[in-house]
Amino acid sequence: MAVKIRLARRGRKRRPIYNVVVADARAPRDGRFIEKLGTFNPNTDPATIDIDPAAAAKWLLDGAQPTDTARMVLSKAGAMYKKHLQVGVNKGAKTQEEADQLFDAWMSERSSAYAADLEAKKAAAEAAVKAELEAGIAARKAAEEAEKKAEAEALAAAAAAEAAKKAEEAAEEAPAEDASEESTEEAAE
Repeated sequence: MAVKIRLARRGRKRRPIYNVVVADARAPRDGRFIEKLGTFNPNTDPATIDIDPAAAAKWLLDGAQPTDTARMVLSKAGAMYKKHLQVGVNKGAKTQEEADQLFDAWMSERSSAYAADLEAKKAAAEAAVKAELEAGIAARKAAEEAEKKAEAEALAAAAAAEAAKKAEEAAEEAPAEDASEESTEEAAE
């Protein structure tokens, strides 16, 4: 029986979550499996991988062949490294304690790098939100200043129009007064 380590899809439409399973190669993708090793959620940023590395390494040592995607997931979870160390122990190159220490050191380094990456992405997202907020505030202030300037220009234009109207009325009254003075002078003669 050919045994594969592969992903079995679950979740909803366009939002898949995968179970990492050990299954017979002839079984359907989402069908019967031998053992569930963990889960893989590609929808989060970064992707969430929750796999038991010891169980996965045991199956790898027993000859289970991972698919390409499952190999990547197992590698990120540490199962491939654990298998590598266990092969060294089986050959006598290392003791089990040395292999466990190396694996624990690798896992702690990986988890700290994961936490740092997550923190950096969070800080970048907060900085982007802050920059967008500041840009919106600056745009709003510029729009308010432009509106005040337009109001001032409109008031100035209205005042100029009012002054022109008064000057025009004064000019109309002045010839009328001159004409009335002329008519009174003619009447007096």
